[in-house]
Amino acid sequence: MSLPDRDSKLARQLVADGALLLDVRTAQEFAEHHLEGSILIPHTELPGRVAEVLEHQGGDKDRAIVVFCRSGGRSGLAKDVLLKSGFSRVTNVGGISDY
Repeated sequence: MSLPDRDSKLARQLVADGALLLDVRTAQEFAEHHLEGSILIPHTELPGRVAEVLEHQGGDKDRAIVVFCRSGGRSGLAKDVLLKSGFSRVTNVGGISDY
């Protein structure tokens, strides 16, 4: 069950309820500006770091994940990786400014 995308109200509610806030931009972008409480895993590294996401999720693939990047493209790719890896509740809020 994938969650709807590009819904900032939903994303903020999910994070307030304990969802993981996942930034898939580059380390340089993250250093320049990031959302408080977000973790960084660049989208190019995500396939090899899925176990790290699961660790942040406390082993629960049904815990919600809110993913974002600069404009929504990379976070869309990241959402696909997460869904294919068995995470069930993932939303792509789009870009960092959409959150």
